[in-house]
Amino acid sequence: MEEETRNEIGKDAPPAAKSKRDYLLPASILVSTAIIAGAWVYTTGLRNTPQRQATSPTSPQGVRGSELEESVVPSAGVVLPATWGNLGAQLVSAGAIDAGQFRAIYEQRGAFTDEDNNLLLGKNDGKIKITQDNAGYLLNLFWALGLAQKNPILESGEMVDPKYGGTQNFAATGGWTIAKGSAMDHYSRHSFFTLTPEQQALVDKISRGIYRPCCGNSTHFPDCNHGMAMLGLLELMASQGATEEQMWKAALAANSYWFPDVYLTIATYLKNKGIDWKDINPQEVLGADYSSAAGYALVSAQVGQPRGQSSGSSCGIGAGQPAQPRQQSGCGI
Repeated sequence: MEEETRNEIGKDAPPAAKSKRDYLLPASILVSTAIIAGAWVYTTGLRNTPQRQATSPTSPQGVRGSELEESVVPSAGVVLPATWGNLGAQLVSAGAIDAGQFRAIYEQRGAFTDEDNNLLLGKNDGKIKITQDNAGYLLNLFWALGLAQKNPILESGEMVDPKYGGTQNFAATGGWTIAKGSAMDHYSRHSFFTLTPEQQALVDKISRGIYRPCCGNSTHFPDCNHGMAMLGLLELMASQGATEEQMWKAALAANSYWFPDVYLTIATYLKNKGIDWKDINPQEVLGADYSSAAGYALVSAQVGQPRGQSSGSSCGIGAGQPAQPRQQSGCGI
């Protein structure tokens, strides 16, 4: 209980540490290139990653099971400032999730638990806790929520820019194959909750500052599953009154569980600079200089690691099908 309380992103959390500008990478990094290939359901977390043996103490593999790993992706999980309630059942009722297909994907792997079933079809009044074991499952639920929840970001943002060839061609849309009908039948079609103008402005602001290491786009351009899932998480937190500080912290926690090797590498880089993970500014680490594909590539090179990320972080849902190219993402089914 003490560990869970310490890892909760709550309203009584201390203010974010002041940024240390001397550890920022050059702001002129170009945001580009996806670094993922392959597409399969993200059902495994850090514990099931095969690279757990110790190697160099400065490598992410070398800090597996270490104090640094506990700081970045705590084994006890992180409590997020949001409640799931019966959103799973609402998504199923709306047809945004085909419950039978969704369950079958996990049951084929022997990975569908009672907790998973409750998130999908039941009601959960407690705060959401993301862990090494459920990170992939939550990713897929948040993906469905981000895709289906009506929002101006989806209706007038980069996703609908005709220069990208059609909203239906992105990994976040074409890759969502377990809806009733097509993904586009549900794209920004459902109102599971309503955001006030202030809450929408907060989602818009924060979404523009959160990048993901699978590509060079911010959450405001949620063209892959990680981006769409993050949008869903931001909307959910904002709708329930989370503060901006809480949302930045929760977003960093989610990205860290979704890309554990990436953020262990970033934490190693900062530690080598004398910066502890507890002292970092989440907004800066989530920015393009660290969390975009290009930003992470530079950090990784500084640590001496090959450019890449943990297994289990593919941008798709399915049963191991080979990846097909998607507009501006390079990581879809």
